[in-house]
Order: sequence, then structure tokens, then C-alpha cells
Amino acid sequence: MREPVELRRQRILAAVQARGSARVRDLAAELEVSVVTVRRDVEELTREGKLRRGHGVVRSATLAPRQEPPAGDAAEGDAVAVVVPERHSYLYEALHGARSVLEEAGLRIALHIAPQVAGAERPLVERALADGARGLLLAPRWRSRALEEADYGWLAALDVPAVLMERRPRPGSALHAMDSVCSDHVHGARLAVEHLVGLGHRRLVFATRDDSPTARTLRSAFRAIVEEHPLVEEWAWLLSAPEAGQDGPYTEQETAELSAVLREVGATGAVLHGDVDALMLVQQLADSGVRVPEDCSVVAYDDVVASLGATPLTAVTPPKAEVGRVAAELLLRRLGRTGAAAAGAVQRVELLPSLTVRDSTRALEPASN
Repeated sequence: MREPVELRRQRILAAVQARGSARVRDLAAELEVSVVTVRRDVEELTREGKLRRGHGVVRSATLAPRQEPPAGDAAEGDAVAVVVPERHSYLYEALHGARSVLEEAGLRIALHIAPQVAGAERPLVERALADGARGLLLAPRWRSRALEEADYGWLAALDVPAVLMERRPRPGSALHAMDSVCSDHVHGARLAVEHLVGLGHRRLVFATRDDSPTARTLRSAFRAIVEEHPLVEEWAWLLSAPEAGQDGPYTEQETAELSAVLREVGATGAVLHGDVDALMLVQQLADSGVRVPEDCSVVAYDDVVASLGATPLTAVTPPKAEVGRVAAELLLRRLGRTGAAAAGAVQRVELLPSLTVRDSTRALEPASN
């Protein structure tokens, strides 16, 4: 299925805003489309005032032109390395928040994009440290618990200040004493459930990914919330996409089509994670004759592109940019750049998501006699 034009342009915009500038050819390779296609998208985004074009280079129009630091001010030794997964617009928003804080403090960002292979972050971190990075902001992909735990040892041995973004080490692990800043996704899951229950929906389906720490937290949170909720009568969980799971095996129901599970459960409400999967699942529901919100109210989780659907999706909105800003401020304190002592207790910061109500949810109409 071809990616919607608006979604592709949002990804281009997020990538350029995260980096400050990007080459058209590099964007085309990352999005797996032609250079001509990216040029057309860039031209449209430029007309809208969101980007600025150069000779083969695209720059963000929302940021002031970046000034090169004077010699000896923010030189190689005053860089902070930021490591995030490729093709992850959610974390690019966190990166954008971190960038504003770090550059205001006179620190240069050295951005490292980790490819979608196991263990990709470690060589990038080693390269950054060899280049003189003074601190690290990290968001490892951690597609499974085993891959997560495999990184704990070397991360715990880092000899520079480091802060995890949207990642929280497991209690009692070797990485337990590392600073982290996360969204409170348990609270976000509760917002979604309470919104649907408040509209009268008593039978719910949750379609989430299962290949990241956030996805695993959401799956666990939904289960705990609905099993204890006095008004939820029936529920089911399934993978939001065939490639969205890593920690299987999964049951037949957990890998079934969403429309089939809705019918089996008699569900009138669904929570879908993340945005792209949610938009595609809503399209599949329409193909199966299930109307949103008439037959099923839908809440998306992430709110990166949820508003762009033919039916704009109600969505849980984690504070993505704020996660990056707070993580950067914590790192600055560790580096002694804010006037505060660099030492201090390890911090685990949780920021609360919010709920943005749009057209994909409505009150359940009473059944006619």
C-alpha cells in the first residue's frame, strides 16, 4: 500500500526539523521514494512556509538559521550525541525538543540514526565518544526484552553522563540507576479506556504493537486496567500489524483481522497503537463495512499523524517534545552547565500524556428494541 502524500510530507517535515537540514537525496533514500517525489513534496512544503530550500538541501523554516559556534566556544568537545532509531517520527519530535535546549546552552548536537538491526546503537555510541561527545541522549529501539537486556551492561558502563528518552530500565537491572525521562503510558492507556467507557462503550478491543518498550507497557497497562474496570464487560488484544510483534508466539485471535475480532467480541470501541497502524486499520475497517465512529469508536495512541486521517482520530497525545526538552535539561545539569551541581540522585521523570478528542469517537447509541 502506497504511503499517503500528507503522511510522507509530515515525515519529511519531522526529519528536517529534527536535524535542522537534510539533503533531498538522503530523504528520498530514507523514505524509499524517488528524488523527484521528494522534490515535489519539498516544493509544496516550501510554498506553505514550512521549509526553506537550498541547492540539494532542505532546511527547517521554523528554526532560526543555525550559527556556527566561534572557535573554542562549542568545539568538538562540546558536543552531545543523540541516538534515535531511523524512521521514528515520534522520537524525532523528542529530538526536536532536546535540540532547542542544547543549542541554547551552546552545545552542538551530533545526531546518530540507528538502523533497524539488533545492537545498532552500541557502535554509534562508541563512535560518538571517540569523537569527543561529552554526554548522550539515547532512545534505543529495543524491539524485544532480550535485546533490551543485552544492552544493559555496556550502557551501565558509560563514563559520560547519559539520559534515556522514552525508555525506562527494568527495576533491579544493571541499568536501574540511569537517568530517564518518559511519558506515563499507563496514564495514557487509562485516558483512552476512560474516554471510551465514558461514552458508553463496554466491549473494547486493543490493537497495539509489541516491539518496543512503549508497546509492551501499553499492552500490559490495557490488560490491567480493563480487568479491574467495573464497567468493561468484554475485551481482547491483538497485534496492530503483522510485523508489529517480537515477543510471540501469539494466538490465532491475536493475529486476526481487527474487523473479525470486533465482531467476535461485539466491541464498539477500539484503541489502536501507533498512528500509522491506526490509520491503516481504520481503512481496513472501512473496506470491511465497519464505519468509524458510527459502528466503532477509535482512539489512536501517539498522535503524530492521527489528525490527518479521512476521519481525524481521537488520540492519546504523549508530551513528545517535552520529553526531549526535560531530558536535555537533566543532561545539562549532569554536565554542570546550569549552575547546579552535576552530581545528585538518579532521576526518573514521568510526564503525563493528554487526550485530544476528534471525530473518531462518539457516544454509544442505545440498542433499539
